[in-house]
Amino acid sequence: MNLIELLLIAVGVSMDAFAVAICKGLSMPKVTVKKAGTVGLYFGVFQAGMPLIGYLLGIQFRDIISSVDHWIAFLLLSLIGVNMIKESMENEACPTDNLDFKSMIMLSLSTSIDALAIGITFAFLNVTIIPAVTFIGLTTFTISIAGVLVGNFFGTRFKSRAELVGGLVLIGMGLKILLEHLGIII
Repeated sequence: MNLIELLLIAVGVSMDAFAVAICKGLSMPKVTVKKAGTVGLYFGVFQAGMPLIGYLLGIQFRDIISSVDHWIAFLLLSLIGVNMIKESMENEACPTDNLDFKSMIMLSLSTSIDALAIGITFAFLNVTIIPAVTFIGLTTFTISIAGVLVGNFFGTRFKSRAELVGGLVLIGMGLKILLEHLGIII
């Protein structure tokens, strides 16, 4: 997996966190560096940690299912992408500006579940995991801070578009992996 592909996946899985960060920014009367950094840190750590867990689970089964790993990668990325597109069409209420530990853990966990499946996919694709999850975590950290700032400045206008784009990117990456393994594209 090259850097561009990893960046696309990192941005794709970061879109849920970006959407919630927009809502967080919207609900904050005044955004501070500390508040934006707190949101970014929670989301970044979870988006890095979940694929690592998924990878560790996936390598346990890599040899058993290596003949169909490209189909699994395609299905997982497509399911995550379709779910993100579906969520982009729902009109959910934004979370409050509360940054307490329990609220942020729940939000971080809910926005990073899809990253667990990405980690499983990474195991099947033999991705070097530490640089990959570090990159995903830093990307999510940065995007989440931007989301807080965008949300505070613009409101929720971009929330559903971010999830839609993230979903389309993940489906596209899954399709690319499948077509490469089937020898249709090089």
